[in-house]
Amino acid sequence: MTVYWSPFTPGTALLGGIIIGIAAALLLLLNGRIAGVSGVLGGLLHPLKGEVSWRLAFVLGLIVSPIVYTLFTPLPPSRVGADVNMLIVAGLLVGLGTRYAAGCTSGHGVCGLSRFSLRSLVATLVFMAAGFITVYVTRHVL
Repeated sequence: MTVYWSPFTPGTALLGGIIIGIAAALLLLLNGRIAGVSGVLGGLLHPLKGEVSWRLAFVLGLIVSPIVYTLFTPLPPSRVGADVNMLIVAGLLVGLGTRYAAGCTSGHGVCGLSRFSLRSLVATLVFMAAGFITVYVTRHVL
């Protein structure tokens, strides 16, 4: 994937982070739920009564928000530099990692760290280290 830094502006990044933080805090305060994407999505695979509507709204928001964003400004260009097989393997490994870590980067990195969870700190450090190592190995060793 190629990141184009010229359209990056710290102001919009900060605003996006604030919006994510407020949304995660509101979900926790008003619903008592953690805004971890893997947990929200996983809860749709084995739904409990009364749990489907808010989970669908959450996932729908993830899908619709980039569409709404493009009404105001175009999305920056992106290019994925991996073949389909590599993407499938990467997706499966991420899914496996979220199962072992009992959550994903949004659940641990955003919500867990804000609650000072030691487990989330360790999980986030492992996520980041695995990402750094993977990029290094795929870009410089292979």
